[in-house]
Amino acid sequence: MRAKGQGLPSRAWWRWPHHWLAYGLGAGRFPWAPGTVGTLAAIPLYLLLRPLPLLWYLAALLLMFLIGVWACGKTAQELQASDPASIVWDEMLGFLLAMTVAPPGWPWLLAGFILFRCFDILKPWPIGALDKQVSGGLGIMLDDVAAGAMTCLLLQAAVWIF
Repeated sequence: MRAKGQGLPSRAWWRWPHHWLAYGLGAGRFPWAPGTVGTLAAIPLYLLLRPLPLLWYLAALLLMFLIGVWACGKTAQELQASDPASIVWDEMLGFLLAMTVAPPGWPWLLAGFILFRCFDILKPWPIGALDKQVSGGLGIMLDDVAAGAMTCLLLQAAVWIF
């Protein structure tokens, strides 16, 4: 399997719902830094979901996770790649998880964005271990869930300190 790749030709990706979802509604088709663009695309979704009660917010994330395991796994399999760069649904979910209990305001949003991208790119333990040891749709999703959880914990530590 190819490790990273852009995936299908630009005219074909939108034909299948699982590709639409895996590509973050098209954000992953951006030619440069698709993971960062996918995370940016999650910001409006976060602002839409943020007013929900915590239980509903978490239910939405669980639904996104389950959909992502299916859509990202199926798309990666069809592309014959383990984790194509164009699949960004996982970044979107990871960022939403990172911001789960963050205080409102642009400084927290920016801090969450930067921390999440750092964790996602650098893949410190246990993120890197999950990335290497778990495959398929679950593996695609889990490393970003871990990056989102670590970001969430750091943001909460910052809230407690400040």
